[in-house]
Parts: sequence; C-alpha cells; structure tokens
Amino acid sequence: MEDCDFNNLKIAVVGLGLIGGSYAMALKSLNAKHIVGIDRNLATLDKAIEMNIIDCAYEKPGKFLKDIDFIIIALYPKDTIDFVKQNIKYFKSGVLITDTSGIKKIVIESVESVLPDDMEFVSGHPMAGKEYKGIDYADANIFKDANYIITPSSKNKKSSIAFIASMARKIGCKNVEYISADEHDKIIAYTSQLPHVIAAALMNANLQEFKPELFVGGSFRDATRVALINSKLWSELFMLNSDKLVDTINGFQKVLDRIKNDVLNKDVEDLETVFEKSINLRKRFK
Repeated sequence: MEDCDFNNLKIAVVGLGLIGGSYAMALKSLNAKHIVGIDRNLATLDKAIEMNIIDCAYEKPGKFLKDIDFIIIALYPKDTIDFVKQNIKYFKSGVLITDTSGIKKIVIESVESVLPDDMEFVSGHPMAGKEYKGIDYADANIFKDANYIITPSSKNKKSSIAFIASMARKIGCKNVEYISADEHDKIIAYTSQLPHVIAAALMNANLQEFKPELFVGGSFRDATRVALINSKLWSELFMLNSDKLVDTINGFQKVLDRIKNDVLNKDVEDLETVFEKSINLRKRFK
C-alpha cells in the first residue's frame, strides 16, 4: 500500500476529538471514498455526521472493520494499545494501521507484540494541535505546514511507510521526519512535554497571590498558552515517558540554576551569554 489514493480505500478514524476529527475533515476534503467514524460519545458522532466528515458512525468496533483498509487511531496511548488488542479479531488481512500518539516506544512494542504478520502498524505523530479538545475545535487546516514524525519499525514495509508519508503531505504537513521510537520519545520530552511542564509550573507559581490576569502581557500569555492542558492525556504522556522527561527537566533545571546564580552573583557577562545563545538558536525557527 504505497499509492495514497483515498478514492480506493475504506478508512476508519477511531476517536473523533480534536485530532481525529481534523483527520476526518482533512481526508474528506481530499475526496476519501468512505470514512467510518468510531467514538464512544454519541453526541460526537452526531456532530461528525452533521459536519459531513464521516459516512458511517459507530459507538463500538465490530464486524464492519473487516471491510476497512486503513485505520487511524486518534486515542490516548493506552487506549490505542487496548483498541488494537481488543479488536484484532475484526481487522482484515492486509490492513494498515497508524496512530497519533505523543509517545512511541511503548505503543509500538505493545501493538506489534500482538499483531499478526498480515497486518501492519506504522506509527505516526502529527505535530499539530490546539489548547482545546473535542470535535468542536476540529479543523482540516490544523495540519497545514506542521511537522509529521514517522517512527518506522523493522516490521514495516517501505511501501507502507511511504503511504503514511504521502498521507501526511496531502493533509498539509510540510516536513516529514523519520526517527526511531526511542529517539522520538527523547526529543518529544524536550520539544513538547517540557513546555507543558513549564507552562503548568508558571501558572502554579503565583507566590505573591495576586491576580495574574490583571497584570500579564503578551510574554506571559505566550509562555502559558499550553497551560490550558488536557490534564488526563498529558498526565498519561508524562507517566509513560517518565525517564526521558525527568532527564529533560533536570537539564532544564541546570540552566535555571545558571541564570539564578548569574543574578545572585551579578554576573552580567555570563547572563548575556545565555541570552545571546537563546537568541541565535531561536532565529533558526521560521
């Protein structure tokens, strides 16, 4: 399965929240032949039908999965693993499965340990999102110019990896990167999880107990945007990537200590060195 021609595929999107709903919306705009939506929330399914982003709606998986060629699982990591384990009996031979999980190693190892050889799981991570959750915030443009990470395993065919990459580009992603699951989890601990740690810490560190909403400017708002967090999801992501996240927090703490000591010791020269380095690194972003 290399040709990313959605006109010839029956697709299932599992979990029609922000990301799953956005996938369905993006694929529908690409004239996907048939999209099945699976979600435990009946109101979400009704909304998806109303928005015309799915063709059929199911609250529970079932025999209809025997007809599905491509499954996109947009659930929490543990739920992704459970969905595969509990529904293998319904999957068709030759099915291609992908996910959207923010951590990879445990998901890939768990899924591949139960999948038979005639089914394939290629794990992907669209680096896209919003501070809010739910289908009401779904948007096909959420993937526009986003980064997409594929974490291939030794069990993946080149054609299947190419299919996922093609899909990512067709829905709007600008860059597609290929890295190992372990490297993904290490990098994500820094680029995704640590910013959420910092935002949550900032909001919880109001030691003077003033009303921050009356005194904040753009910098504070920017730094705490992701404090509007899905607490259940991010707690799970943190716990499942705990070793790498703790290492990242420790590295960040060293930089904080350096800045703190510069201020205490009135070491303007070193403080400016820290700032200049941050400026030069930030200029790499476009």
